[in-house]
Amino acid sequence: MTATRTIGIDPGTARMGWGVVEETDGVLRLVDCGVLTTSAGLSQAERLLLLYNELRHLIEQYHPAAAAIEELFFGKNVNTALTVGQARGVVLLTLAQAGIPVYEYKPLQVKQALAGYGGADKRQMQEMVRLTLRLPAIPRPDDAADAVAVAICHTYAAPMIRRIEEGR
Repeated sequence: MTATRTIGIDPGTARMGWGVVEETDGVLRLVDCGVLTTSAGLSQAERLLLLYNELRHLIEQYHPAAAAIEELFFGKNVNTALTVGQARGVVLLTLAQAGIPVYEYKPLQVKQALAGYGGADKRQMQEMVRLTLRLPAIPRPDDAADAVAVAICHTYAAPMIRRIEEGR
């Protein structure tokens, strides 16, 4: 009976969602989730440093074996895409320094893994997170629920990834 922990990250500079999911013998449970927040009054460099330090603390606290992060979705707002990209860079660096393998998933992959439908909306995804983990309520805030969804997606994909890696 081996438990495997995955940390999911929903990157952002102002709010970075995170969620830790544990799988034991095919049963998933939510360990914890939340949001790292930074003040708009800080410089971008200070915000990124704060996220780095907070993420390092989460890694030390929860000891994840793997990390899952959603691939960057390019919308119309270039400034938002740039700051999210910087936050993603901090996440990737922090996880690499800790020696945690990182797996990236497209939003479509996360939706298909949880809802079985790539066009699922935010509410459907949140409800699937609640049902999958047998929670009394949807994790809040939304950024945390999104991070948990990415962690669940990886937990579902991990057995196939292991088989592929072992075959090499």
